[in-house]
Parts: sequence; structure tokens; C-alpha cells
Amino acid sequence: MSATSGRQALIIGASRGLGLVLANELARRGWRVIATTRRSGGRLQADADASHGRLEVESLEMTSSVQLAELSERLADRRFDLLFVNAAIDRGDLPIGEVSTDMFSEVMITNALSPLRTLEALRGLVAPGGTVAVMSSEQGSISRNTEHGFELYKASKAALNQLMRSYATRYVDDGQTKLLIDPGHNQTQLGGPDAPLTPRESIPAVADVLEAQAGAPGLQFLDRHGETVPW
Repeated sequence: MSATSGRQALIIGASRGLGLVLANELARRGWRVIATTRRSGGRLQADADASHGRLEVESLEMTSSVQLAELSERLADRRFDLLFVNAAIDRGDLPIGEVSTDMFSEVMITNALSPLRTLEALRGLVAPGGTVAVMSSEQGSISRNTEHGFELYKASKAALNQLMRSYATRYVDDGQTKLLIDPGHNQTQLGGPDAPLTPRESIPAVADVLEAQAGAPGLQFLDRHGETVPW
């Protein structure tokens, strides 16, 4: 697709994996990108240093309401065409009866609650007609849950999708495009080394979807090909 010079994106959770590749892909396409990480340095900072100003780094622990408020204040004079939240953890393939209360809370807070808190805290930075998007997963689809395994992770993504549906209902008239994105099964720390895709294979397609859907009304749950994922 053609370069999109002048567009700005805020990518939450870009220290590695899908978020890191997305930040670099958008910068390569001509976007100006601010990407967040919990820890300073690392690959994201190195990529930013080599980006000639296309990529900037901000510090954020997404589960911290205080840090979200501080980030919003630091970026108060910026307006973004895209706010993309990429964050998820997995604590193993346990049947739900073996999941501790602490583990359940940790995964749900990180994968479902915090992304929506992030949208609430930062949505005011999104330009009129801009896009708010969250990285979801086909594993959050209830109708496609036909194989056993990873019950807590699936539940957290289904909860994320439901909360995003509530968010979209509450802000139905704000003019912003709202997307849940399934990037496919990727070779990341979360997806494991045997996954069929790499982020470098899947993320350019995700970026195509984000650009193609700009300005679309309502909430959509889409895969990397722009096809609808059933709820």
C-alpha cells in the first residue's frame, strides 16, 4: 500500500513480538509512531534510534492507572490516527479447575481489564475519525472453541472481546473506528516456536487491514486478511 505520511499511531505494548513488528511496519510505511514498553532500552529503543524520527519510545506499565494518566498528560498535545493496544500473557495449558485465583486475576487483569482501561484513558488522544484497535485472538471466539486447551487464555480473550463490545456500545456515536484484530498463530513468546506464522509474515497484513478499515463505522472482529471472525 502507499505511504501514509503525516499519520500518527500510538502502539501500546511494543517491546517485542507482534507489537514491535507492527510499530516498525507502520514507521516503514511513513507513519509517525510512538510505541510503549515497560522497560527502557532493548530492541524497540534501538529501532527508534535508527528510525530518523519516525519511531519514538514511551515508558508504560499498562496495568498501572497512574502510569496511564501520566502518559496521557505527556501526550496531551498529540493527536493519533490510530491507538493500538497489544498486550497479553499466558500462564500455561491448565484446566480451569487447576488455575489459582491469583493466576486467574493476573491473566484477566492483563488481557481483558487493562486494554479497556487503556482505551478509556487514552481515547481522547485519538483524532476525530481515527481508529482504536486491540489485539485479540481467534481463541476468544466462543463459537470456534471446539478443541480443548488453554482455557484461561481463551476466557480472557473472550472477556476482552465482550468488554470491547460494551465499549463500542457506549461510544457508538464518537465517530471512531473500532477493531479487534486476530493476527493468527505466530511464533512469539506467547505463541511458541512451533506456530505456523512469524510476526514478519502476519503483521504487514494486519497493517493493511488497519489502513483499509480507517473510517469504517462500528466495531469489527477481523483476522489478518480482513475477514470477519465469528464471536
